[in-house]
Amino acid sequence: MSQTRRVLSAQIAHETNTFSIVPTTLEDYRKRLFLLDAEVAAALADTRMEIAAHLAAAKRYGWSLVQPIAASATPSGKVTAECWAELQRLVYAACETGPLDGVILALHGAMVTETDDDAEGALLEGLRKRLGDTIPIAVTLDLHANVTERMGRLASIMLPYRTYPHIDQYETAFRAAELLQSAMDGTIRPKVFRLQGPLLEGCNHGRTQGGVMSDLLARAAEMQTQTPGLLSVDVCAGFSRSDIAEVGPSIQVTYDASHNAAETAARQAATALNDEMIRRRAEATVTVLDLPTATQLAVAAAADAVDTRPLVIADFSDNPGSGAYGDGVRLLEALLQAEVRSALFGVLGDPEAVARCHEAGLGANLDVVVGAKRDPASYGPPLTLTGRVTGLSGGAFVCEGPMNAGQPMTLGPSALLEVNGISIAISTNTLQTYDQEMFRILGAEPAQFRIVAVKSAHHFRAAFGPMAKEVILADSGGLATFDHTKLSYRKVRRPVWPLDEIPAG
Repeated sequence: MSQTRRVLSAQIAHETNTFSIVPTTLEDYRKRLFLLDAEVAAALADTRMEIAAHLAAAKRYGWSLVQPIAASATPSGKVTAECWAELQRLVYAACETGPLDGVILALHGAMVTETDDDAEGALLEGLRKRLGDTIPIAVTLDLHANVTERMGRLASIMLPYRTYPHIDQYETAFRAAELLQSAMDGTIRPKVFRLQGPLLEGCNHGRTQGGVMSDLLARAAEMQTQTPGLLSVDVCAGFSRSDIAEVGPSIQVTYDASHNAAETAARQAATALNDEMIRRRAEATVTVLDLPTATQLAVAAAADAVDTRPLVIADFSDNPGSGAYGDGVRLLEALLQAEVRSALFGVLGDPEAVARCHEAGLGANLDVVVGAKRDPASYGPPLTLTGRVTGLSGGAFVCEGPMNAGQPMTLGPSALLEVNGISIAISTNTLQTYDQEMFRILGAEPAQFRIVAVKSAHHFRAAFGPMAKEVILADSGGLATFDHTKLSYRKVRRPVWPLDEIPAG
């Protein structure tokens, strides 16, 4: 009879924009995803998330899973010390429930707390202190992880997503589980080789629909297939809005240390990919537009009598998915001033405006102050608007996908406010707009509008791209801007591109 192995499975995720003045608390996790013990499997088993893959692997291999927590908060400022202490406590407590044969974690890789610039590395260090060096630890990461030396040294297996928009969370986690099973069987002895060059940004911002990131991933896959001893060859694009020393793109190679030449092969593969990444650092497949240009295109699209499909505008620099505030109104103001009609804008996080709309009621006309409230000194002023409440919702929805398909989410109490032909979706909780259900719960069908402006940088493409006649990116000057000279870096290693000139590579 085969041995039943006990495996610790947990998720703790946050992408931290250290330039945000809004701290991340335990309550922020509760607003998005905070599940304990039996709640984890009950809520996530039927999704395409990492935890669902852990559960599927447990069923296939006969594991007994210990699942203390699955938690994820919307990207924002540093995680508070109190919140971080509690998240760690919940994971470490699971180590005291009995002997463990392995660990599999769903992390982000760009989490910064008030006490540690490398939260994931600190978590792994705490696990190693409790479990020792021989228990295999498998980690999956976001493609935009800032992978530190400590993370690479302490993880046995490290696999980031390979898609952006991220639609392969389940597949990535299942591959990690397969490697973990082999490690527990003793058929492989996995280790991670990590390499990071002098880049703050690069890899076409991680986009995987062509361009340098796609080329790097294709080359990595070829190396993995053709080189004995290489278990997984991966590329992370990094998250440049974290002001930490080890920010930026990196290469991770998980290799079998029991294979004589594998470590050398891992180093060679990582070096070749890193050299190409540096050489092609400035290549990009997207054009960023200023607000006047984006607004002109919106006016033309609204007047187009031939192709009536929506023009989708990404208000990318105010993307909550990159830790921006998600309450900026500069693009909205430009559309209003241009008298654009048949436009859908959102989802804008403003609990005060939502409360006013709910108090007024469906169909009511009201004056309401909207947006720019989290950091008005930098991103104000708010807009005072006169409009009609055309939709109200409690905010609960289930992601249709393809990203996060099946995952239950909530915007909290939400409202749709129509102002001069523009329907503005406003929410209590701040979330990146990557699923059409976020509008539909308010009675707005995105395909029926001529203009759809979303608070997102790239994830929206999975759901909104297929219906669009064109997609454009507008820079409204938010915290997620691609212009790094507008951000006050203090901790990054120097020299680093694009803040400094570096050799061509």
